[in-house]
Amino acid sequence: MKKISILIIALSVTTIAFAQEFTLVTTIESVVPGGLGRSRMITTNSDGKMQETTMENFFSLVGINFQNIRDNDQSITDKITAMTKDGWVLVNTTGGVYSGEKATGIFITRYLFRRDSAGK
Repeated sequence: MKKISILIIALSVTTIAFAQEFTLVTTIESVVPGGLGRSRMITTNSDGKMQETTMENFFSLVGINFQNIRDNDQSITDKITAMTKDGWVLVNTTGGVYSGEKATGIFITRYLFRRDSAGK
C-alpha cells in the first residue's frame, strides 16, 4: 500500500509540474496606400476571450510613415514585456505576408506564449 501511495503522489507532482497553458498574440499590419488599411493586435487568452488593440498603418497619405512603424514596434514590445511580467514565456514567433494587388497587402506575425498553470 505504501508503494502505491508513493506512486500516486509522484504521478500527481509530475502532472502538476507539466501543466501548462498557452496564449497567442497576432499582429496584422496593413500595407495600403493613403492609410486606408486596418492594423490590429489580437490577443487570444487561454479562456477563449479575445482582446483587440488598434495599431497604425504603415502608410499615410504621403507614403510610408516611419513614425507609425515605430509606434507599432513599441506597442508590440510593450505587449511582450507585459506578458513576460505576468509569467508568460515567448516560445515561438511566426511571420507571414499576404500581397493582394500591386499596392496592397498585410504583414501578419503570431507570437506563441506559454506559462506553467501553477505559476498563475
